Amino acid sequence: TWCHLIETNPYYLDLAHAPEPNHSKARTLFQKHFAATIPTSHPHGLDVAEIQRLFPAGEQAAHARLNEFVQQRAAQYHVRRDVPHEQQGCSMLSAYLNAGVLSMRQCVVAARAANRNKIVAGDEGLKTWIKELGWREFYRNILVSFPRVCKSRAFQPITEKIQWSDNQVHFRAWCQGKTGFPIVDAGMRQLNTIGYMHNRLRMIVACFLVKDLMINWQWGEKYFMQQQIDGDLASNNGGWQWSASTGTDAQPYFRVFNPLLQSQRFDPNGIFIRRWVPELKGLTDKQIHEPHKILTPAQFAKLSYPKPIVDHATAKTRYVEEFKRVLATK
Repeated sequence: TWCHLIETNPYYLDLAHAPEPNHSKARTLFQKHFAATIPTSHPHGLDVAEIQRLFPAGEQAAHARLNEFVQQRAAQYHVRRDVPHEQQGCSMLSAYLNAGVLSMRQCVVAARAANRNKIVAGDEGLKTWIKELGWREFYRNILVSFPRVCKSRAFQPITEKIQWSDNQVHFRAWCQGKTGFPIVDAGMRQLNTIGYMHNRLRMIVACFLVKDLMINWQWGEKYFMQQQIDGDLASNNGGWQWSASTGTDAQPYFRVFNPLLQSQRFDPNGIFIRRWVPELKGLTDKQIHEPHKILTPAQFAKLSYPKPIVDHATAKTRYVEEFKRVLATK
């Protein structure tokens, strides 16, 4: 509906004029503001050099990346966007959108122009990316229309009755990328190193925390916002509530991502896992997804890699039964 609306009413995409420069006396008139010291960032272990390489600062860099993406890479977006090791499969614009260096409207305008002024027809990759931009706007609209979601509340109030686990050991293992599930650990280590995580992995690790570990989605939401350089309140909250089946148009509670199948499907050759979980880099493509089951105990012990902290099948059953219990209280 949103795509059809902006295609049939293109005036929604009219761009505002750039703001005028500050008044020549602004620095004098607002001297106290200009004299304010810039706070230091909170302590972190991020690889700043790698972040600067991935996201060079400035509006000029942001527009250059936007133009390069819609002209050269967006055509394959619908095919490559779910492959974690292919950073070029994504737009890599989230940090600029979050910081306000680029606006959503500028992105849609650029994509529409590259798609011969079409929104719901034309190039499949560009159409898919425009829809993803629409989801970002959707979650922002939810934040405005239902402000309870930014006040530690679930969009679906009934789900607040879920009895979550407060297992701190499990939560720390998830945060540190030491769960024993390679694809989950790879995603978390990427986040902890460069403050960014591929979107497919965000869904995998979020589902794992909530549905395998039974830990409150709000813990994960908070940790993401502490670590992400592209952390956006609306998108982050919407994504976590989708994964936890507590939000709008949420993933059905009985749909629980299987970490092994997700790993085999989206990182079949283990390229992404080998980069971020070096303990496993010497394994074959088959071994790397589930080393604890495929290797002998002696072989596995040499890896210095943890055993899985939960059994997925058992954890899934526990979550589904708890959700059923809650729904029965309506």
